[in-house]
Amino acid sequence: MEVFLEAFEGPLDLLLYLIRKQNINILDIPVAEITRQYMGYVELMQSVRLELAAEYLVMAAMLAEIKSRMLLPRSAEVEEEEDDPRAELIRRLQEYERFKVAAEGIDGLSRVGRDVVVPKLDAPEARARKLLPDVSLEELLMSMAEVLRRGDMFESHQVSREALSTRERMSDVLERLKGGGFVPFVELFTAEEGRLGVVVTFMAILELVKESLVELVQNEPFAAIHVRARAE
Repeated sequence: MEVFLEAFEGPLDLLLYLIRKQNINILDIPVAEITRQYMGYVELMQSVRLELAAEYLVMAAMLAEIKSRMLLPRSAEVEEEEDDPRAELIRRLQEYERFKVAAEGIDGLSRVGRDVVVPKLDAPEARARKLLPDVSLEELLMSMAEVLRRGDMFESHQVSREALSTRERMSDVLERLKGGGFVPFVELFTAEEGRLGVVVTFMAILELVKESLVELVQNEPFAAIHVRARAE
């Protein structure tokens, strides 16, 4: 004789297995037959010396009580007033079945570490680089206007005036920037030279920018403009 012993997680799991195996409608359980099969399984576990959990014995007592209540003769009036003795058992079985099906569905999903491996890649070391805003022509002209306003304060009425060369002024500006550091834009102008001197210096700076010999830098919008000689 071959004995096949299923592994169950509790008495409800055993009852659900017996119901599914025989395609029994869970809402119309034949209590007598299910009780007989259930007790047969319990006796089988005892015969092979398996230690029974107390919940299996509690379920056996519950089945015996339901079976005895259904065997007792009852009048039609009493039968209408009382609930089906199997109602509580059916409710528990339906609830257990829902959770069991949900658990089986979750167990079928891919698991990280078993079916799916999450790749890990160390990020390369990155250096934060501050992006400086471009110097707009409007802001450059505003700075130029401020220097011109200062130059007007030293305007003279001399008839003869020494001619100023843009090329010479370009050399002067490069000499001022020779250290490689940032020099404020307004400090490259000499207000005592008047409007003409300011204009010549401004044209010299624009020419140096055009020839990529100097660059204009601004830390943030509307901040002061600085000039620096470009590296070779």
